[in-house]
Amino acid sequence: MIKLTEPAVEKVKSELVKRAKGVGIRLGVKTTGCSGLAYTLEFADNFQIGDHIFDCEGCKVLVDAKSITYLQGITLDYTKKGLNEGFDFINPLEKSRCGCGESFRV
Repeated sequence: MIKLTEPAVEKVKSELVKRAKGVGIRLGVKTTGCSGLAYTLEFADNFQIGDHIFDCEGCKVLVDAKSITYLQGITLDYTKKGLNEGFDFINPLEKSRCGCGESFRV
């Protein structure tokens, strides 16, 4: 199960409207950093074979077969703190993050 908070849903929907195309967002992981894995997030213009598709309050979230193992139960939030804003990954499987916060391990 993949979840999006209300602010994340609003941000994704508004960005899809601005783009005027796309079927949703694609969440994934890639091998990198000192802890081994990093989150990826991009807008998806189409579905791919093997995608796991989640509907979160009208937003489609696509996850590839390799990444689903690491993202099971994740919540995606969108926060604004002062001049900084962005998506936060809240992952119950995450054991630790590296010091800079760019990579994680399960």
